[in-house]
Amino acid sequence: MDASLILRVSAPLLLWVPAIVSLYLLIRGHNEPGGGFVGGLVASAGLVFFVISRGRQAALRVMRVPPAGWCGIGLLLAAGSGLLAWIDPAAGYLTHRWWFPDVGFKVPLGTALLFDVGVYLTVIGTITAMVFALVDED
Repeated sequence: MDASLILRVSAPLLLWVPAIVSLYLLIRGHNEPGGGFVGGLVASAGLVFFVISRGRQAALRVMRVPPAGWCGIGLLLAAGSGLLAWIDPAAGYLTHRWWFPDVGFKVPLGTALLFDVGVYLTVIGTITAMVFALVDED
């Protein structure tokens, strides 16, 4: 299937809109609805649109890492986020740690964000791997 000219021209431009919205959802997810899973789905939607319009090889060039790599990095981050809880021997595996660096205002950073980023990357890798398997290349 050949994509229309409008679809091919608009796909690179529209790839970045879901990416920015997904990062917003990822960061916002600690205090309000959102997080790694929803953000990953939105980012994947942009990549799926790009795959449909430009093909698998063009999408792989944009991603720079194959989908399995995104899944692996995400799983390592998500699993590794719980290891910092072992600083306190009485804490459980996924007991989160928080830091509040002062950069003019207090920024809440913690292992929960690390876990969410891991979920985000895993969802992107999984969804794009499934779409790549369904898209046929000539």
